[in-house]
Amino acid sequence: MSYHIVSIDAPQADLTCRDGQLVCTTDPGTPPRRLPLEDIAAIIITSFSARIHSHLFIEAARHGVSLVICDRFQPVSLLLPACRSADTLLTRRHLTLPEPVRRRLWERAIDAKCANQATVAQKIAPFSNSTRELARAAQARTARKEGGCAKLFWDVVAEGLRIEGFARGRKLGGLNDLLNYGYAVLLSTVLQKLYGFGLDPTIGISHAIRERSAPLAYDLMEPFRPCVDWRIYQWVKERPHEEAFQVTGEFRRWVTGFTLERVDYLGLEIDIRGVIEGSVRSFRQAVLTGIARYYRPWTWRNSKWAGSS
Repeated sequence: MSYHIVSIDAPQADLTCRDGQLVCTTDPGTPPRRLPLEDIAAIIITSFSARIHSHLFIEAARHGVSLVICDRFQPVSLLLPACRSADTLLTRRHLTLPEPVRRRLWERAIDAKCANQATVAQKIAPFSNSTRELARAAQARTARKEGGCAKLFWDVVAEGLRIEGFARGRKLGGLNDLLNYGYAVLLSTVLQKLYGFGLDPTIGISHAIRERSAPLAYDLMEPFRPCVDWRIYQWVKERPHEEAFQVTGEFRRWVTGFTLERVDYLGLEIDIRGVIEGSVRSFRQAVLTGIARYYRPWTWRNSKWAGSS
């Protein structure tokens, strides 16, 4: 498939096609931007006010380009050319992944998540006993590695924020409300990339299938959760206790920006959104080949997020 996934996220945009090229105009006073459709795999439209000319739908279909339409960054519509309405090879390989390959893919995701948790913990409380234990646990090979690392990690977060008796849970309120919102933003971004690469988010490698769920998105977002955790930690740390845990408009705008923070991935410094794209692309290659090592989940390497010290 073609290489580029194009994200249209300007507040207003006018999209059309001329001479086989996507033409995007965001400001009447500036020249439009162009990109050959033959180089595009998918167009993700998160713009709050976009006009899409019918000619683009036709030409995109002819070039095998999918369009992902989002509302509040959450994919709500997927427009596929008839030739890509079902990527039979990819779907068949995905459904028939051998269990050892599936298990190894999940291990790679969890190894990356635990390594990133250990890095964040080191920044929060470098001399904490929990931080030292987490560093060791992140390198271990145990059946309950994810749960053990999570407990140590949240102990460090609670220690750093001076929160007594903190427990992570979707419906427990307080800090959890902020985390839930941040994870929803992350989930939307992962879903966008999955649809862009033709991967069915309902076919997971670990998370259970439930009605109206996206197990594969939950699986592949795991290494990126510490990005959200670290950003929210900074938000709470910088505010008085009574204001810190409210999901305000200011908080929503601020936490959404984590996808634009630049980090290191395979020797390149790119934003988190681009890292997610690269991670999903590598997962697709692993599925097509049946070789787990082709999946390259991100781990934090000598890079900083906004506000880090």
